[in-house]
Amino acid sequence: MNEMKLIMAEASPFARKVRVVLRETNQLKDVEEVSIATSPFQVNEQAKAANPTGRIPSLSRADGPALYDSRVITRYLDAKASAGLYPEAGLWDVLTVEATGDSMMDSAVSISYELRLRPEEKVSTEWTEAQWAKVMGGCDALQGQWMDLLNGPLTMAHISVACALGYLDLRHDARNWRQGHDALAAWFADFSKRSSFQDTHFDG
Repeated sequence: MNEMKLIMAEASPFARKVRVVLRETNQLKDVEEVSIATSPFQVNEQAKAANPTGRIPSLSRADGPALYDSRVITRYLDAKASAGLYPEAGLWDVLTVEATGDSMMDSAVSISYELRLRPEEKVSTEWTEAQWAKVMGGCDALQGQWMDLLNGPLTMAHISVACALGYLDLRHDARNWRQGHDALAAWFADFSKRSSFQDTHFDG
């Protein structure tokens, strides 16, 4: 019997971060992945039971209250496995790049909600373009400042950035984030070969 349950949606890049970590740290055997359907307008009861705000992912544990927010969960799983995804050497750089990836996810998911959940006549192009500018700001920073880190040993920074870029391909491929980001695109193509990333691919 699994000692933990991950409440998640397969399309969520934040949930994918946790799922990749489970595979990279060989902890999938200890966790049951529970895929749910939820939205900002209709919050799933399982999600609400684990996290009072109803957001996903969350991780229920037999020995304590559920953990939520992907960065909390990944820190917990990393510590549990002593995996070194948050190394002391260069920790602040790793956390900053992880936050960059997470911020890109936030903006990209916001665009998806605007386009998919609001009536067409109420969709704000100004809002979606402002959010996309934030995504591009993240890509520009990664390409211009952080490729040495991304080309180094695996950390949580790598996983966050990869999940962000994977979500851009899933929901916003037509915007072509790769244009002007050749080094980042090459890095992502290589990272995408990892079994943990392929195993968590979602194309629905």
